[in-house]
Amino acid sequence: MSLFGLMFWAIVIGFFGYVAVVVFPTVNEYLTIQRTVDKVAAESPSTVAEARAAFDRQRVIEYSISSITARDLEITKENDRVVLAFAYDKEIALVGPVYLLIKYEGRSK
Repeated sequence: MSLFGLMFWAIVIGFFGYVAVVVFPTVNEYLTIQRTVDKVAAESPSTVAEARAAFDRQRVIEYSISSITARDLEITKENDRVVLAFAYDKEIALVGPVYLLIKYEGRSK
C-alpha cells in the first residue's frame, strides 16, 4: 500500500466518521420522540388536548426533544385506539454549502 492509498482511505474513513458523529444526535432524538409517542399513546388519552399535554410533559422530561412540539403531532383514532403521528426534517451542515437533509417520520404502535 502506498502513501497515497493510505491517505485516500484515511480521508474516506474520516469523512464517514464525521458524518456518523454529526448524524447520531438526530437519530437519538428521533428514537426518543418515537418512545415518547408510544408511551403517550399507550396511556390512551381521551382527548386531543390531553394527548398534547401528555406529550409536552414527556418533552420536558426528555430534554433531547427539540425538533417538534405537541402542536406538530397528528392525532387520530383508529379502531378505538389513539394514534399519534409526526414528521419533521433535519438539515445538517456538513462542509461549506453542503447540507445533509434527513426526513424523519413515525407513528405510535
